[in-house]
Amino acid sequence: MDADRRQDGRTDDLFKVSGIWVSPFEVEAALLAHPSVLEAAVVPAPDSHGLIKPKAFIVLREGGGSALSRSLYEDIKLHVKRTIGPWKYPRWIEIVDSLPKTATGKIQRFKLRTAGAAQPPAAKAKTRVRSPRPGAKDLIHA
Repeated sequence: MDADRRQDGRTDDLFKVSGIWVSPFEVEAALLAHPSVLEAAVVPAPDSHGLIKPKAFIVLREGGGSALSRSLYEDIKLHVKRTIGPWKYPRWIEIVDSLPKTATGKIQRFKLRTAGAAQPPAAKAKTRVRSPRPGAKDLIHA
């Protein structure tokens, strides 16, 4: 590793989007800066063309409701684009009651990656999709 480079987090968590390395922690920090988001986790997920894009699992703040409206999705997407860049925004946002965590409180991203791989996003969908997975409420695809 070069002395002039700095990497936050584990390198095996990084993934490429449009030829740019993306850290899920950077996307999560941008999501957490949104007033409606209480918790967030980001994992790579393939789109309908097999390209890797960010997928977010979020817990909404109290009073934020349990569903992700189209306007809230667009607001979160725009917030992330403005905060960290247009290629890093999550293409899919899934609302969950809670994120899987270890006994020490670390998010278990491997469980989210497995869940995301088991349910590929609908091709070019622009509507809300009901998730059959327990604990998942809504999935909106960009």
